[in-house]
Amino acid sequence: MPLIPEEPQIHESAQGPRATPASSRTAPTPRPVPGPRPAAPARPGRPGPNRPVPAQRSTPREPAPAPVQPANSAKAAATPQIQLIPASVEGALDAAEEAVDLLLESGRAPNEVLVVTTGDLHPWAAHELSFGEASYWAQHDARDDVFYADASAADRAGSRPVVVVAVNGGADTTVAAALPLALARAGALLIVCGDPQQINAVLGTAV
Repeated sequence: MPLIPEEPQIHESAQGPRATPASSRTAPTPRPVPGPRPAAPARPGRPGPNRPVPAQRSTPREPAPAPVQPANSAKAAATPQIQLIPASVEGALDAAEEAVDLLLESGRAPNEVLVVTTGDLHPWAAHELSFGEASYWAQHDARDDVFYADASAADRAGSRPVVVVAVNGGADTTVAAALPLALARAGALLIVCGDPQQINAVLGTAV
């Protein structure tokens, strides 16, 4: 008789665990939500957020020493520049007026300029002196505008950054006294309008 093969019998242990129906499964227990973590204790030796403000130094720092200026530079800064404008005796006053106009156009304030004449008075000075010397010198002290002075009264005038001298006459002794005085009154610039030979002879230098 022919053999009829038997169906293989698979044991439960070989098939693995049987699946449990979904209806019979137990719902998993929900895990608790973790809360905020407690702040970690501060480590010893390290300050917390509220750090103490360091105390100010009891001894102030010494200021940095100021730079030392060379002696020759300080001397050069104290000596005003000298500029010569060649002009005749008759044209010295006009040359001085042109020099003043250029100074004002270049940015100089009117109260920074003093004009000295060795000969005839400047028309402004002659006009103001007609009201008396007190009114005339009061305008000088106010320092509101260009001031015009005669060489004989230039020693009373105060220093200004720029002094313009018009050598428009006068004796040689007057010129010889006016130029050094004007140089002493000039803070930054001395402009001399007149004969170059006469001016150089008085100042003792070529300008």
